[in-house]
Amino acid sequence: MTKTKGKILVTGSDGFIGSHLTEALVREGYDVRAFTYYNSFGSWGWLDHAPKDIQNSLDIFSGDIRDPYGVKNAMQGCEAVLHLAALIAIPYSYHSPDTYVDTNIKGTLNVVQAAKELGVSKVVCTSTSEVYGTAQFAPITEEHPLQPQSPYSATKIGADAIAMSFYNAFETPVTILRPFNTYGPRQSARAVIPTIIGQIASGERTIKLGSLTPTRDFTFVKDTAKGFIAAMECDALIGQTVNVGSNFEISIGDLAELIADVMGAEIEIVCDEQRLRPDKSEVERLLADTEKADALFDWAPEYGGLDGFKRGIEETAKWFQNPENLKLYKTDRYNI
Repeated sequence: MTKTKGKILVTGSDGFIGSHLTEALVREGYDVRAFTYYNSFGSWGWLDHAPKDIQNSLDIFSGDIRDPYGVKNAMQGCEAVLHLAALIAIPYSYHSPDTYVDTNIKGTLNVVQAAKELGVSKVVCTSTSEVYGTAQFAPITEEHPLQPQSPYSATKIGADAIAMSFYNAFETPVTILRPFNTYGPRQSARAVIPTIIGQIASGERTIKLGSLTPTRDFTFVKDTAKGFIAAMECDALIGQTVNVGSNFEISIGDLAELIADVMGAEIEIVCDEQRLRPDKSEVERLLADTEKADALFDWAPEYGGLDGFKRGIEETAKWFQNPENLKLYKTDRYNI
């Protein structure tokens, strides 16, 4: 594995995973251009909360992933691209599916088209375990059938196909990284772990959730970031898809009890109808097979298994319990 020497573009650098990844890259000595979503507030998203030494090391480009001209401009002079910009909330994809097509599919097209034209050396596109749908077998390998059980997952399947088509048609050096449910500090309240932690941290003991029976493979954000960096540096992954996960699954009901135990709270769980997915849209089971990642670029989760998951939950809960962080969330509202 040879360390990338040139500038790296990170799209979605202002988001949850993107901000952790951007910080990790800077700490490892990479030259990073952070593509943030343009807004009139001049906000860099979560990068506004990064240490000053991290902020001062960044080359910030504010734009919109849906704009091909801006994307190509941002990519000028970059050796590699880590593409994370996307709409990811599943409930909102029921509400506004067209925005997911524009952002996730066309946004990815803009990235690989610019990479092709500029001769970028590596493009890592972010997929999601949601493309697999409910597991037909577990653990889930990269050969598992793809099942579009939500508009979100459909657009991610489409984005993956666009990216891989550029590898097949034009030899664009694309790798697809497929993380299983990433969690950790800064995650949006639309995700289940921040939903549970946020309600408990705000003093609630009657916790509102959707379905309690689905199981998930939750991957701590530091492990996901490490996977992106390793995938970027692994030439053997060009033209391939690879999973990263924790090798551990837990039901949503058991997850809530585990979080309550970590936070020292006694809770009652109630079903909030608006948090339920349509029956055929609910993904009942996700558990990653990560043998390919281990074999090709020696990746393994540092927060794997039950013990690792508890450590990750402890770090996440501690971050949310900081009043300065908790005040950034509206824990009394359901965020789709």
